[in-house]
Amino acid sequence: MVSRNKQVFFSIVMLAGSVVITTILYLNRPATIIEEPVRTIVTVDVTEVVKQNLRIPIQAQGTVTPLQETSVMSEVNGRIIEVSPSFIVGGFVSKDDVLLRIDPRNYETSLLRAEASVKSAQSNLAQETGRAKVAEQEWKKTPRGKQRTQASKDLYLRKPQLDQALAQMLAAQADLNTARDNLERTSISAPYDALIRTKHSELGQFVAAGTPLVDIFSVEYAQVRLPIPQNKLEYLELPELGTMQNGSPVDLYTEVGGQVKHWNAYLHHTEGVFDARSRVLFSVARIEDPYGLQYPHADPLRIGTFVNARIKGKELVDIVRLPRYIIRAGNNVWVIDETGLLRTRSVTLLRTGGDFVYVSAGLNDGELVSLTTLDNSFEGAQVRIESQIPSNMVDQAGRPEEQPESEIIEATAAAELLTNDSYGN
Repeated sequence: MVSRNKQVFFSIVMLAGSVVITTILYLNRPATIIEEPVRTIVTVDVTEVVKQNLRIPIQAQGTVTPLQETSVMSEVNGRIIEVSPSFIVGGFVSKDDVLLRIDPRNYETSLLRAEASVKSAQSNLAQETGRAKVAEQEWKKTPRGKQRTQASKDLYLRKPQLDQALAQMLAAQADLNTARDNLERTSISAPYDALIRTKHSELGQFVAAGTPLVDIFSVEYAQVRLPIPQNKLEYLELPELGTMQNGSPVDLYTEVGGQVKHWNAYLHHTEGVFDARSRVLFSVARIEDPYGLQYPHADPLRIGTFVNARIKGKELVDIVRLPRYIIRAGNNVWVIDETGLLRTRSVTLLRTGGDFVYVSAGLNDGELVSLTTLDNSFEGAQVRIESQIPSNMVDQAGRPEEQPESEIIEATAAAELLTNDSYGN
């Protein structure tokens, strides 16, 4: 019992001591000093919003193909006795140049026979014409009572014989025309200015009617089928449906020998229907004189070349061009407000790809947009501007362009490169 009383006593003493110590510490506590939070100033580069009138080119790809391609076939039988020096794969030929000749002797003989048949038929027709005139004179001398039916009169006047002689002469003339045509067909000429793609015949070879001789294609024009996604059509000036009016200029380019070569073209027409699988509209760009035959120092654009195409877009007004990398999730950008704080701003973008984005709504002239990449934790942070560049003079990396752009900018906005398996994806 005594031990239990001691435990209670010591517990009360310890509790009282704790209260006394706590009271002494509380009474001797230091005074509380309230300080303002320290804001870290963020250094950023900014671009000043400048609205512009822009032409946004659309990027596409395609293969250069000939506008006209012909497989020349023999229309007569015979042996090839002569070929042109240009009758080689890759040889250029002009319109009406003779490519090769087939042995014409049989057809010359047929022509002589046809000419003889015509002369014979003409002689026979002349004789029948004379006989008919004599019969007509005799018929007039016949008393009216002895004249019989109309059929008897026609037979007496030799009309059936005259008709037969006329028919024989027409048939002979038709045979003469055929013989002349066959003789002309022994000389094979180019139907247009062309390049020889493939040879199927050679000197000394016997060919029959319908035998392929050579494949050629026109070098006056070439064309490229360019797939345009449905959501990019609004940025282009396409030729009107049902017309062949020239549309937007096209810059074709590809790398040749380590250098990028360029050729001028234009949209000639559209194919009028969307591809059912890829949902693209094929527009056809036409290139004049692709091999540079009229301009010997021009770089040739060979058939079969795979090229990139930059199609000049139509003019869009009040557009802001910004580097693509500054766009945050949800089409947001960092804007510095009037108090110098970072604020998130949602903007409306045109549906284009490439190194730049094009803002159609959400920004006003003179506003400052951050070119420095920051995370969401900097919302409301105070900023210090390190450098400031007008938006019409900033490049895709956020640096000043080497040369200022003109009033109407030829902006480079590439649509995603398309393939036949992923158009519109």
